[in-house]
Amino acid sequence: MAKDLFKTDNYFRELIAYASEYTQKDLEQLCLRGPEKELLKAQYLQPLLCAVSLGYHRHLREADIRADVVMGHSLGEITALAAAGVVDDRMAITMAAFRGKHMDEAASRCDGTMMAVLFVPLERVEEILDELNEPDHISLANDNAPNQIVLSGSRDTLDRFVQRVKQEERGKCREIVVSGPWHSHFITSAREAFESWIDLKTFNKPHTTLILNATTKPEKHPTTIKHLVTYQLTSPVFWRECMETCKAMEIDTFFEIGPGRVLSGLIRVNGFARSTPVFNINNLQGIEKAKESLLKEN
Repeated sequence: MAKDLFKTDNYFRELIAYASEYTQKDLEQLCLRGPEKELLKAQYLQPLLCAVSLGYHRHLREADIRADVVMGHSLGEITALAAAGVVDDRMAITMAAFRGKHMDEAASRCDGTMMAVLFVPLERVEEILDELNEPDHISLANDNAPNQIVLSGSRDTLDRFVQRVKQEERGKCREIVVSGPWHSHFITSAREAFESWIDLKTFNKPHTTLILNATTKPEKHPTTIKHLVTYQLTSPVFWRECMETCKAMEIDTFFEIGPGRVLSGLIRVNGFARSTPVFNINNLQGIEKAKESLLKEN
């Protein structure tokens, strides 16, 4: 992850050095060499992912590629805040590290994880949840796309949910590799700590249209944004509705910034045609390819 940024980008290395000092961990070594078990801890992974995404975003701006609308999925929402000018890059990384630390602490007090549910409509997922009748042990975490839902909960309750899904004609479940049951009441203590901490921080009005996970629509007021970003820790990510907002706004080109291609896949399964350009920016070469493609179109 981010090998090219580590080699060539002094600004990015300064961000990583700042994050390393804040977390008291050599994040460059952890990112490039592991161990993976340590890397998956939210207190380290979240500031790293934030820094990597901001590093590539900076190169996009230098290539004169600028967004009309920004949004992020879960943690990515903090990167989106920096991209929209609500906070600066260092503040975004500090936010990611602080919330990650408290998320890890909350997760250590429960035996929970997250489960992707595929090919089962949201309505049927909710019916099964009602049948289990254990709202304190399992809940909706992400509504990502039609037939792609994520749940958070205790492992034994999630196991019971899996057994129900096995009875469905097409349903499948897959555990997600995370260090806790995010977007659930299990991490309420993390949300409360984050809320108290962030209350003293300054948020600016976004200079770019910013869509948030909680309301799935553009938000402008700094106080509202601050509240929704903290609320998001224990509330679901309504990504499918965010995609519907993008359709209504007639967005015709997407850039997924950061490691992986998960969001690119979600763009497609949420109904955006193959003719809609989707650029994966997870290395500097991807930025060059995107720039060349856009120049050809224009």
